[in-house]
Amino acid sequence: MQRGKISFGKIQLNVNKTPAEPKKDEQEDAGGFKKMDKQQMIRQIEDVAEDLESQHLKEVMGISGFGRKAAKVFDINEQIAKARTAAPPAPEPQAAENEDEDEDVIGPLPPSAAVAETEQQQSAEGTKTKTPQAASTDKDDEDEDDADSDGDSDGEESLPRRIPYTHEVQMQHGSRAVLALAGDPSGARIVSGSIDYDMCFWDFAGMDSSMRSFRQLQPCENHPIRALQYSVTGDMILVISGNAQAKVLDRDGFEKLECCKGDQYISDMSRTKGHVAQLTSGCWHPFNREQFLTAALDGTLRIWQGFRVKEQLQVIKTRAQGGLRTSASACNYNRDATLIAAGCVDGSIQTWDTRKMFVNTTHCVRDAHQKGSEITSIVFSYMGQQLATRCNDETMKLWDLRNFKKPMHSWKDLYSRYDTTDCCFSPDDRMLVTGESLAKGQTEANLHFFSTQSFEQVQRIPVAGSHIIKTLWHPKLNQLFVSCGNGIIKCYYDEHRSIRGAKLCVVKTHRKRQPMEMVGVSQIITPHALPLFRQEKTRSSRKKMEKARMDPVKSKRPDLPITSGQGGRVASSGGTLSSYVIRNLGLSKRVDDDQDPREAILKFAKDAAENPYWIAPAYKQTQPKAIFSEKLPADEGAPSAKKTKTESDAT
Repeated sequence: MQRGKISFGKIQLNVNKTPAEPKKDEQEDAGGFKKMDKQQMIRQIEDVAEDLESQHLKEVMGISGFGRKAAKVFDINEQIAKARTAAPPAPEPQAAENEDEDEDVIGPLPPSAAVAETEQQQSAEGTKTKTPQAASTDKDDEDEDDADSDGDSDGEESLPRRIPYTHEVQMQHGSRAVLALAGDPSGARIVSGSIDYDMCFWDFAGMDSSMRSFRQLQPCENHPIRALQYSVTGDMILVISGNAQAKVLDRDGFEKLECCKGDQYISDMSRTKGHVAQLTSGCWHPFNREQFLTAALDGTLRIWQGFRVKEQLQVIKTRAQGGLRTSASACNYNRDATLIAAGCVDGSIQTWDTRKMFVNTTHCVRDAHQKGSEITSIVFSYMGQQLATRCNDETMKLWDLRNFKKPMHSWKDLYSRYDTTDCCFSPDDRMLVTGESLAKGQTEANLHFFSTQSFEQVQRIPVAGSHIIKTLWHPKLNQLFVSCGNGIIKCYYDEHRSIRGAKLCVVKTHRKRQPMEMVGVSQIITPHALPLFRQEKTRSSRKKMEKARMDPVKSKRPDLPITSGQGGRVASSGGTLSSYVIRNLGLSKRVDDDQDPREAILKFAKDAAENPYWIAPAYKQTQPKAIFSEKLPADEGAPSAKKTKTESDAT
């Protein structure tokens, strides 16, 4: 293939092609356009390159020119030919050496040599059919390739080794069933909630081998804790309890928000400001730290935004077949928050697209589970293409969102007693984990691991002699947390595959508090010592307190009220306004307000009768003489009850 030349520095035309010779008529014609030969083209291009700036620079520097350098031209074909000649010769295989090597080989030929030998025989014979030996070697090669690919992808045989259950640690929440369990995204803490209204906080960095929680509280008073979840940043905790109001707590358990309750007398649930019935489930937005979703028995799902609002952001209504109301028992977001899924009490699965209006469902499977049995858990895979549901009809199903009409597989005989029993995916989406409740006659509940590809049971771990309710496989710690019906939380971890978490606690020994030593101070009694060196006698605290009580300075006794009414303080006996005015009008004598007025007047009765000054002298001349009635004789014949009483009778 002929390649053109490459030039650098100037425009290079294809000069390999010889220009056509001009006709005589064109040469003779001086006017108009005409074709130029190679030399004329180069001269024209060089004249254009010399611009005005170069001419001015030449004049300033006093030189005639900068020199004339032609552009360097490279020929690609010539360079390739030189490279081929300079390359070292390839080593040619020698037949004699190959024959010697073949003779030295003892035993069956390796697959590559066998294949090469059969190919040589086939080429020599001119046939296209493979020998049985070659076919077997090809099959062995394929098997080895498959084995290598399985080894690279860590096939089904390695799934049990991926389960972290070589060691276990037990944490005691209480004595009642633990219905809720959640882990911090960073893996530093977990929280648990039980049916006895308690919520416990567990900090792995602060716990020792005794595995005790550092805080225990009752956020919703007399309501059981149904669900707990940390926000995406790990600084907020969503608390779903048995009442109609969800709460948001901070990392240390202090309340940040309480959702408002709706009006239960309004029939249209979209017109109320909140839920009007018991909450069933809730979850945070995958990447928005201020948005969360709640579901309740009033037939709605509500999206809440912010920590200061008094009303929900969106209301989603779940409908049964025929448009009737049904309640959602579980809800969840997918990983990119484009889909909301809800499992209803009528056994149906309904999903909505968050980028559209929440009027019609995106997916709706009416007969997903047995009708009338509530779906206790609905969870998306980490890749977002699969969906797992757990139901009280003793089944767990795996769904593919790309073909959502029928489940990929259904696992049966998984007895579930609690309506919060859940399931979870492994961090690599290869396994599905769930627990079972303790059936009648069974002594120990098991934790089941199923493969999401072959749908076979990978492992079964006996946990405790009680029901298994919640299961949490933390992706960062690679540890399993399982809550039971007897108030126990078990943590399973692997010594090599797991990091931090419970491994930080088991190595710390429980430190006992050192008893305080009381040292008695001996006292030397010196009765004849000088006052400067005399020690005070030890007295009991009661005597010291009584002595300090008598001291007005040490006891800080308030000022006593002044009974005289002087010194700017009103006495207790003269608290009226009139007495205050009289005392401050310059009267010398104090008015006793608590004195009987009749007694005060009778004090002057004798003096007024002996020395009349005000009333008797004024009416002395005009006042008539007082005439008093005479004493009547007593009726002797009259009964004593009707006789008039006299002074003698009174005495």
